[in-house]
Amino acid sequence: MTVPAGCGEIPVFVAFCPRVEEVLTVVVKTLLIVYHSQSGASAELARALWQGAGAEAAEAEVTLTLRRACDSGSADLLQADALVLIGAENSGALAGGLKDYLDRVFYPMIAAGRVMPCALVFSAGNDGRNARRQAQRILSGIPFSEATEALICRGEVTERHRQQCRELGQALVAGLAMGIF
Repeated sequence: MTVPAGCGEIPVFVAFCPRVEEVLTVVVKTLLIVYHSQSGASAELARALWQGAGAEAAEAEVTLTLRRACDSGSADLLQADALVLIGAENSGALAGGLKDYLDRVFYPMIAAGRVMPCALVFSAGNDGRNARRQAQRILSGIPFSEATEALICRGEVTERHRQQCRELGQALVAGLAMGIF
């Protein structure tokens, strides 16, 4: 179909398109998921959280990055908009691998001067409260803001724990997309 006389052979859809005066910029956010796991329990929780986040990420324009704590550092963190730390409670304390990660990113994050939302997930053989307290104390010095209350999964990983992690992943992606954090 073409435009009537005087307009030449211009297709109708071009003739009636308004002139674009503004450029729409889409900002893609990044959720960094960092985990430390020796027994496999924390890896299982990380996988569930990643699956839940992934169900929402494409539509919400959020990029997901999943890294083991030993393979991640401040470069990953400085590119992220939010962080999830998943680890274990070992002997009533924060697992060494997660503590090592926090030690490595502590000063670069302070130097960057960014406040970043963070969520914590723990696989706990005991009650997990001391591991949570230790992580929160370290994170408050960087500073991180808690996006959610820490999730402590006590005992063996169950379907309920996996579901809680999937829901947390979905909620974090939604919060990033809506600009809540």
